[in-house]
Amino acid sequence: MKITQIETIRIAEQHHNLWVQIHTDEGIVGLGETFYAAPVVEAAVHDHFGPLLIGRDPFPIERHWEAMFRLSDHAGYGGAEMRAISALDIALWDIKGQALGVPVYELLGGAVRTKIRVYATSLRFHGAGEQAKGLLDEGITAMKGGPTIGLAQASDGQFLSPKELDMALKPIRDIRDAVGMDMQIANDGHGKWTLPVAIRIAQAMEPYEMMWQEDLMPLLNPEALARLQAATKTPVCISERLLSRWQLRQFIENGSARIVMPDLIWTGGVSETHKVAILASAHQVPFAPHDATGPV
Repeated sequence: MKITQIETIRIAEQHHNLWVQIHTDEGIVGLGETFYAAPVVEAAVHDHFGPLLIGRDPFPIERHWEAMFRLSDHAGYGGAEMRAISALDIALWDIKGQALGVPVYELLGGAVRTKIRVYATSLRFHGAGEQAKGLLDEGITAMKGGPTIGLAQASDGQFLSPKELDMALKPIRDIRDAVGMDMQIANDGHGKWTLPVAIRIAQAMEPYEMMWQEDLMPLLNPEALARLQAATKTPVCISERLLSRWQLRQFIENGSARIVMPDLIWTGGVSETHKVAILASAHQVPFAPHDATGPV
């Protein structure tokens, strides 16, 4: 089997999404996906990595991944290049699964469980309690939102007034008032805050027994994140913003990451995300994959 063509698909309704189809001479087509800056990633797929794959056997996925990753060294092993690698890797695994007639999870060692707990990425400023009731009716027992994210813009994350912090706590209070501890709540900060403000946010939310605090600060300094984790009893969770096992390693090893959350459409596809999961397991850290994009 040989790779004959790499096709990219974009649609106006989801302009940040990019789908990749890898065609083979046996008629099998693998489908992959990534998200954000689609035109730039599309160029990387065709101009940067396409020549490495076209005409090659799609089966040696690890060899292809390493070749693409080494070629991206000039880009710092991240950015558009890593998103392109992610989509291509997913498509290669899809080809292999189809060709062998098995789901991809069988190629990775087989199913570990038959059910996976999910959470809803949605938390309304108004009506969060009723929203939580509706989710519980659907069997969803955890939800995530970012009530502090919009408040960071005015000061670039440097300052959060007591009034603003109280406003951010309102939907969390509403959930606890409506459903008690039946619903777990995670907070996402989108990397907006400085360390002092991040500590204030995490500590202010502690009475509500948060599931985790995710990306309260830019993930640039493992020591700073360790100081945040030391200042709160809530587990710190990171992050789809770290795009390989090497970027995540320092945060895991210094104990600042209590939950590891890569996104396989950014973190090098199935191949690299599987390695991140093994790294997390070696440090006895829970693994909760991120996904807020398309259906692939």
